[in-house]
Amino acid sequence: MKKTTWPVAVELAEPAAHEHELVLGDEPSTGELERAARASLRRVAGLSTELSDITEVEYRRLRLERVVLVGVWTEGEVEQAEASLAELARLAETAGSQVLEGLIQRRSRPDPATYIGSGKVRELRDIVLSTGADTVICDGELSPGQLRQLEEKLKVKVIDRTALILDIFAQHARSKEGKAQVELAQLQYFLPRLRGWGEAMSRQAGGRAGGATGGVGTRGPGETKLETDRRRIHKRISKLRKELAEMRRIRETKRGRREANAVPGVAIVGYTNAGKSSLLNALTGAGVLVEDALFATLDPTTRRAVTPDNRPYTLTDTVGFVRHLPHQLVEAFRSTLEEAGRADLLLHVVDGAEAAPQAQVAAVRQVLAEIAEEYGTSMPPELLVVNKTDSLDATKMVELRRLFPEAVFVSAHSGEGIEELREVIADRLPRPDVLVDVLVPYSRGELVSRVHAEGEVLDAEHTPEGTRLRAKVRPDLAGVLRPFAASSV
Repeated sequence: MKKTTWPVAVELAEPAAHEHELVLGDEPSTGELERAARASLRRVAGLSTELSDITEVEYRRLRLERVVLVGVWTEGEVEQAEASLAELARLAETAGSQVLEGLIQRRSRPDPATYIGSGKVRELRDIVLSTGADTVICDGELSPGQLRQLEEKLKVKVIDRTALILDIFAQHARSKEGKAQVELAQLQYFLPRLRGWGEAMSRQAGGRAGGATGGVGTRGPGETKLETDRRRIHKRISKLRKELAEMRRIRETKRGRREANAVPGVAIVGYTNAGKSSLLNALTGAGVLVEDALFATLDPTTRRAVTPDNRPYTLTDTVGFVRHLPHQLVEAFRSTLEEAGRADLLLHVVDGAEAAPQAQVAAVRQVLAEIAEEYGTSMPPELLVVNKTDSLDATKMVELRRLFPEAVFVSAHSGEGIEELREVIADRLPRPDVLVDVLVPYSRGELVSRVHAEGEVLDAEHTPEGTRLRAKVRPDLAGVLRPFAASSV
C-alpha cells in the first residue's frame, strides 16, 4: 500500500496564490455576501442530517472531521491514481473535514468484500488508530456489503466518493430545484444501503400470535421496519420526480420565450473549480458567487450579454463536472444539464493551472456525450477556453497551446483575453440569414427596435411614410415583417 504523506495534504489545504486572488479580488457584492454567508456556517458534530420525511431510516449521517483517504490503483500510471486521491482530498476539505493521511493500494480490481483486501484492512485500522481519524473515505463507489464489512473491521464510519459528493451538493444547494435534485440523488443512493433490524421490528405478528385474524398463509415475520422505510423512500422519490418535472416545464417555458425571441444561447461548461462563474462575471458583470471550492455553483445562472457588433445572446453558468461523477447526480441534475444541450455554443472552460488539464477535458466530454446519447441529440459546437493564464509561466503556456491549439486563453481575474473571447463568441454564434427590405410605419416602432436588437441592419432611411430598413433577420422576425415588404427589393 502506497502512502501519500502528510505534507501533500497540507499543500492541498493551502490554495495557491492566484486562487486567493480569485477569491479576494474586486468582485460584485452579491457574490461576496453569499460567500460570507457560507463561511459563517459550521457543521456541528452529532446533529442529525436526516431527511424530514424519512425519520425512521438509519443511513449514513456524514460528520466529516478527521479523515483518512484510501484508493485502489487498478490501471494507468501511478500519477493518475495520486491525482485522483488528491482530488478526493479537496472534496473532503470542501465538505469541511481535515485530511490526515492518504493511501493507495495496487490491485487488478477492488476486493469485492472489503475494497482494499482483508490484509490491508488491518494496516488501515492501525493508521486510523494512530492518527485519531473518525472517518475513512474510499476513492470509489462501495457496495452495501463493502461498506458494512469495512465499518465492522475499522470501527469508524466509512463512506465512498459518491456519498462525499452528495454531501457537498447538499451543503451548497440554494434554490428549491437544486435542493430537490440533491434530495432525489441522495435517496436513490441510500435506498440500496438501508440497514434495518430484521424480524425484531416486524409490523405483524407471526405463528400463533397471529390469532384468529391471521390464518393459513398470513403467518410469518410480516412487514419489517426496513420494508416500511423502503416504501416511504419510494413514495418520496415519486413525489420529488413530479416536483422536478413541473420545475422542468417552467424552465422549458422560459427557454421557449428566449428561443421565440431568437436570442442565441451560450452554455458555460467545465470541470468543477475551473473558473466558470468567474468567466460569467467577466463577460456580463453578473455578480454570481465566486469561491475557491469544488461545486460552488449548483444552480444555473442565465445572464444577457451582447457581442461587440451589438447582437444579444444569453450566457448560462452550469454545474461543474468531476471524474466519476455519480450517476445519481447526472440523472437528478439532468434538467439543469439540458441547458448545455440546448445551447448554440458551449464554452468549455479549462483550468490552465491544473497539472493534467487534458484528463479534466476528457471527463467533461464524457458526461456531455452521455447526456447527448440519453436524448438522442448531438452536442452544440464547443469552444475551449483555457482560464487562469495570469498564474502560468511561459513554459506552461507553450505546453497548453500545444495541447489545445484551437483554444482561447484568458484570465477571468485580470481580464486578459476577455475581449478576444468576445470576438470569437460573436464569430461562432449563428447570424441572422433572411434578407428583408421593409417600410415600417412609425406607429410600429417596436418592430424597428426588434430589427436593431435581433438582426443585422444593412441600411436605414427615414421617409414620410415610415422607416425603410434593409436588414438580415431570423425567419420568425422575417415572417412578422412580411406585411411591410417594400414595393421594390
